Amino acid sequence: MFHKVSSVKPMENFMLAIVFTNGEKRNYDVSAVFNRWDSFKILSTVKGLFEQVKVDSGGYGISWNDDLDLSCDELYKNGK
Repeated sequence: MFHKVSSVKPMENFMLAIVFTNGEKRNYDVSAVFNRWDSFKILSTVKGLFEQVKVDSGGYGISWNDDLDLSCDELYKNGK
């Protein structure tokens, strides 16, 4: 089952406030993936990139650019 994303808001310390279409809210720590996937480390080195996060079309995930994205299932499963 997909838990589609309705909105995403960047917060301090690489945290995201996620609201899903079913009304549930979760916080997701993006810094936790810096060591899992090297490509995400750029979010900590390029000033302002982290704040450019947006919901993908259809709500199936979020993205920063063509190379950096997270699925709605990752956000739901590992968000708190």
